[in-house]
Amino acid sequence: MAETSKADGGRLTTHVLDTATGKPAAGLSIALYRLDGSARTHLKTVATNADGRCDAALLAGAEFRAGEYELVFAAGDYLRGQGTKLPEPAFLDSVPIRFGMAEAVHYHVPLLISPYGYSTYRGS
Repeated sequence: MAETSKADGGRLTTHVLDTATGKPAAGLSIALYRLDGSARTHLKTVATNADGRCDAALLAGAEFRAGEYELVFAAGDYLRGQGTKLPEPAFLDSVPIRFGMAEAVHYHVPLLISPYGYSTYRGS
C-alpha cells in the first residue's frame, strides 16, 4: 500500500496473523484508544475479517489526528475460539500495543500472534 499524502489526512490500519497456524486471524476483536497524558479514550472496537484485516481503516481523513494511541487485541478470546487450549490465566490474553503517530501518513500496525508470543512492527 502506498503512503497517504498529508492532504489525505493520514490513516491507521492493522492486520493480524496467527503464526501458530500460518493463517490470518479472522474474527479477532481490536479496541482502539487515544492516549492523552493519563487519559485513555475508547474510539472504536472492530473485528478482523477472513483475511485478518479490518474492513476499513481504523482512522482516516478527518478522524486522523497525530498523537499517542493504543490498540488492544483480544488474542486470548481469539485463540480459545480456535480451540486452542490455554492455561488460566492465559499467558497472553489482551495484547496492548502503544504507539505514536506524528505525521499525516499511512501507519500500518500489524500483529503476529501465537499462544506464547507476539510481534509487531510499523508496516506499509
